Amino acid sequence: MSDDLQALSDRDLVARHVAGDGGVAFGELFRRHRDRMYAVALRTTSNRELAADAVQEAFISAFRRADAYRGEAAVTTWLHRIVVNACLDRIRRERVTVRRAGDVAELDLPDRHDHHASVEARLDVHAALAQIPEGQRMALVLVDMHGMSVAQAAAVLGVAEGTVKSRCFRGREALAAILRVREEPLAESTEPRGAP
Repeated sequence: MSDDLQALSDRDLVARHVAGDGGVAFGELFRRHRDRMYAVALRTTSNRELAADAVQEAFISAFRRADAYRGEAAVTTWLHRIVVNACLDRIRRERVTVRRAGDVAELDLPDRHDHHASVEARLDVHAALAQIPEGQRMALVLVDMHGMSVAQAAAVLGVAEGTVKSRCFRGREALAAILRVREEPLAESTEPRGAP
């Protein structure tokens, strides 16, 4: 990788790619952003395989349609939007496949032998996220998990900022309610027998 490519901004890399550099500049964009885009996809789909496929599709789409990038938003915002859309497409296709097959979809869970205290909490949040509406889940993933501003998330999702705020608020309330219900059986089971 040449140092001159590493010194270029994301916008310059897109421009160079569109000008026809044989994909070298786009390769640098991919190297810079693939891990973050995979993290977005994994949190969106809750499935490693679907996330990997969605990221691959998203970067292929971005490679082919780079001339559609107008420079109105940051390149990362543009990439986020493509990744989120690819994830949503993958999730919809997966749901149709699952319904046709009559199977039950399963989350791609971390190794059960991982005994870190945070694993259980992460699994609970993952499962709770899967239960809330798609729009709320997308807003929460982008704002709360990836630290995007409301304006950035609105640009990625193609909705108004007020919509993102509303979805985040409703999504947080729904998550809290789901997680409270999960904790109640645990609290009941730890009370000593015969306690009033």
